[in-house]
Amino acid sequence: MRCAVFTATPRGTKTALRVRASLDASVDIFVKAGQDMPVDARVYERLAPQVETAFRQYDALVFIMATGIAVRMIAGSLKSKLEDPAVLVLDEKAQHVVSLLSGHIGGANELTRELAASLGADPVITTATDVQKKIAVDVVAARLALRPSPKVQIKRFNSAALADEPIRYVIDANLARASFYKKRLDDMGLTAVFAEDLSGGQETLTAFLTSEEGAAQENIIYLVPRRLVAGIGCRRGTAAAEIRAALEAALTKIGRSLADVSLLASTKAKADEAGLLALAKELRREIRFYPHEKMQETIDAYGLDESPFVKENIGIGNVAEAAALGSVSAGRLALAKTRFEKVTVALVWQK
Repeated sequence: MRCAVFTATPRGTKTALRVRASLDASVDIFVKAGQDMPVDARVYERLAPQVETAFRQYDALVFIMATGIAVRMIAGSLKSKLEDPAVLVLDEKAQHVVSLLSGHIGGANELTRELAASLGADPVITTATDVQKKIAVDVVAARLALRPSPKVQIKRFNSAALADEPIRYVIDANLARASFYKKRLDDMGLTAVFAEDLSGGQETLTAFLTSEEGAAQENIIYLVPRRLVAGIGCRRGTAAAEIRAALEAALTKIGRSLADVSLLASTKAKADEAGLLALAKELRREIRFYPHEKMQETIDAYGLDESPFVKENIGIGNVAEAAALGSVSAGRLALAKTRFEKVTVALVWQK
């Protein structure tokens, strides 16, 4: 996850440093011009244009300022609960952490709880299902990296959960890693069954975990796995076994395995890299190599950090993140670029 933290005062900046230390994420701090700058902080003159850009680039935005300011800053950028980043608000003393936007799919509620626990603050969460301690269908989708469809069904299913109406979870028996999803649902206290199809029993609201959404039906919401893209950079001559080991280690960090990877991606400068080509063949996965122009467009669009050393050697300053994010129309970093001995890996969920 990439997180942007905005602060406007010296006291807020001190709290921003605590936020960065508390999160297991890639955190950029944006500080208003004219103040002392902490290490690696970014400066802004006007908040509105900086937030507008960050709204497209980051997975989560944290405002250490008044809630009203945050609301005005994000109002013009809102699109959809399936696309908007998580937005949180803190007071300067970090007494309260408010989940403001994208509480479920965007992960704002869980991030609020995590941050509040780390800072010793009170989490402020107002979504009805969370208040009533019910598991919303879009929370299930977010935790399992699934895409709920059609979107209009989310409200209906969550209203049913609040009313204690029965909702059954059915897993397509042919879905890749069906047993993994069954275990995760069991861990959430949700009973799930396997089925080849949804024939019969459709009078009950049904969340169907399947590889492809079917025709819209009154009582069904489809939960479809999102694509997971692995962006990979490596030193010249790195063996496939070493690349695979690094990729497996990266996937372990997010609780996933090679079976979850939909696509491999890298720079065109590595298009003849024997280890990468051999790994793609071994895993039976497509691998895409992008030209520098495409990679730079992605770096600029997401505001990705560039390594001067890498840029000097291959002509582009970010390989793993840029390749992975450039492979999807809109992506969320599941794992920021992570360096191993000879390999760098970034993992991206397609939004």
